[in-house]
Amino acid sequence: MREMTQEGERAVCVLHPIGKSGVSGTIYFEQIGNRIRITGKIMGLAPGKHGFHVHQYGDLTDRAKGESAGLHWNPENMPHGAPDTKERHVGDLGNVDANAEGMAAVDDYDRMLRLRGRDSIIGRAVVVHEKPDTFVQPSGAAGGRVAFGVIGWAKPVK
Repeated sequence: MREMTQEGERAVCVLHPIGKSGVSGTIYFEQIGNRIRITGKIMGLAPGKHGFHVHQYGDLTDRAKGESAGLHWNPENMPHGAPDTKERHVGDLGNVDANAEGMAAVDDYDRMLRLRGRDSIIGRAVVVHEKPDTFVQPSGAAGGRVAFGVIGWAKPVK
């Protein structure tokens, strides 16, 4: 039986720097109808676009390179793609765009992410990359990882 997410349920991910990147931030995932709203801020980035994905594992043990988070979350074994394409990894969220001060404000919606059920993102990781995701196979050529964090349930908003 599929566990349904309640409207307004939220998850949170606190991003930690990988290596000496200095990148940090907080990302929220909130159920709004049949989509997930993704909001938050990421600080300490180089200005420009950076790949932004949900990865397989909420394993932050590799603080030097971030490889312990595994690959993009891809439960349906689909090719890599942009967030608006029909076929893509569930974790393919595209890019965040950092301003001249190195801050990226995130405010977007996704139709494939799930907070509950077999394909839930709870316990998985958000990873921010050093370069833009170019959407080439197999994973977008976004370069090294600069920040990651585990997605967990957020305290309900009253």
